[in-house]
This record gives sequence, C-alpha cells and structure tokens, in this order.
Amino acid sequence: MSTARTVRIAFRNRKFQFGFGLLTFFVVLAIVGPLFTPFAWDGLYYEKVQGISIASYGEKTLPPMSHEIITTYTGKKFEVVHILGTNINGQDLYARLVYGLRTSLWIAFLAAVIGTLVGVTVGFVAGYKGGWTDETLMMLTNIMLVIPSIVLLILVAAYLSARTPGIQALIIGLTGWPWVARAVRSQTLSLKNREFVNLARLAGLGDLRIIFGEIMPNMISYIFMAAILQFSGAILASATLDFIGLGPTTMVSLGNILQKAIAYNALQFGWWWWFIPPGLIITLIITALFFINIGMEEVFNPRLRRGGE
Repeated sequence: MSTARTVRIAFRNRKFQFGFGLLTFFVVLAIVGPLFTPFAWDGLYYEKVQGISIASYGEKTLPPMSHEIITTYTGKKFEVVHILGTNINGQDLYARLVYGLRTSLWIAFLAAVIGTLVGVTVGFVAGYKGGWTDETLMMLTNIMLVIPSIVLLILVAAYLSARTPGIQALIIGLTGWPWVARAVRSQTLSLKNREFVNLARLAGLGDLRIIFGEIMPNMISYIFMAAILQFSGAILASATLDFIGLGPTTMVSLGNILQKAIAYNALQFGWWWWFIPPGLIITLIITALFFINIGMEEVFNPRLRRGGE
C-alpha cells in the first residue's frame, strides 16, 4: 500500500479523524496560545528596567475571565483578562497552561523519538544478527524490563538537581524502549528468512541496507503504532514525575501545574480552575492518541475496515 493511499484511507477513518483532530487542536494551542497573553511562561508580567526584567504579580486566586488592572514597577497601569484565573501566587493560569502544554508535548515527542529509535535499532540488530549478538541485546532488554521503569525514572530524576525538558525526555526515552525492542525483534525474526531478504543477500547488500532497506519498510505500520504508544506513555511518565516534584526545574509543565495545585490545597479550597484544565488536557491527549492508534490499526489491517473506511 502506497503512502498516499494509506493517508487517504486514514483520513476517511472516523476514529483516526477524531484522534488526529483533537491532538492537532492541542498542538496548535501550544504553538499559538502564548500569543494571546501578555504574561510569560511562569504566569507573571515582566517589565524591563535598565536591562533588568522585573516581575509584576496579579491578584491571588482570581476565577476565570477576571479583569484586573496591573500596576508595574515603574507605575505603568494596564488592564488584563485572566482567561483561566490566577493561582495563590497571583500567576496567570492560562499562560502557565499553554506554556506547560508546549513543554509537555515537546517532552513526550522527544521521549517517543528516543524510545522508538533505541527500541527499533536494538530489535532489528538482535533479530537479524542472531547468535551472541541477539543473546546479549535481549539479556540487556530483559534486565530493563524486570526493573520497574518508574523506579528508574524517580532515581535518575531525583539525582539531578537541575532538570531541563530535554533531560526529562532523555530519561523517559531511555527507560521506555525495551518492549519496542522485543516486539521488533520478533517481527524481524519472521521476516529475515523471507524470499525478498534472501534475494537481497544474494545481491550482496550489507546488513544495514537489508535491515533498513528491505525489512524495515515492511514494518512501518508497526513502528508507527509503537511510536504512538511511546508518545502516550511519555505523557503519563512526564506527568507522574512532575506530580511528585521531579519534573523540569527550568520550565512549567502540565504535571507541574497539577503538583502545585495539590501542594496548595486547591481542591479543598474549591479553586477548580487551577487543577481541572491541566488534568483534563492530559486525559484528552491520551484519548486522542488512543483513537489515532485504533484508527491506524484499522487502516493497516484490511480485515478491520468497515464501510470503506
């Protein structure tokens, strides 16, 4: 099936349409959302005075769509609208949400790329080469599978005093690849003795050209769905680390917003606008990825298609 035909079939699938549309909405919100607020990523308004940025805080725990007149350090006054209200520190929650969404999506994307690349590479090499190479790589994979990934995540994240989004993505990606490696290895074992692979060997092609030029194209659908699952798992892993206070220390994220809300008893005080939006967005992103995965499974498996989808 050609790529163009696969794309056409995918966009006729209602599950894929729903999931892709929902995910696209959040990606667009993360990109353009900050344009609709004068506040920085931390929810504060900054004014430069002699080259130094001085922050101005808003009123504490304002509900959504509240209007406020902010007075800056130099006495400048201007009216703002807090679309999602403010938290107990007077920080604008809409600004924190859209910047946090951008951070969380970037972490998940980078972690999914790292986890998928490592898993696919290990799986291909182990399955194709066999022998001691296969045994060594699978021993390493099995060790990683036995150790709970959340424990590794917590230990590594806690050891680092300063954590950037890239560091968190690297940690998540390097602990989430083993299941991909095992799955890709099993598929490679079933493909490496096929006739087209034997013909490639007879033609004198090298191992890497056979793996990535002959075997990999026959597994694109599986790799794509594995990447979607990696992305979904990275969203949850990132939120988990953030929620227990081990998220990025240089930027805000969705899990970080939730962690602060719980720490300041937002639930008990009824400040729903602090914790419901980030929690709802995480849930909807996972839902979108689920529908994308189900839709793509129907696209790649003709037996699951119905009604010309």
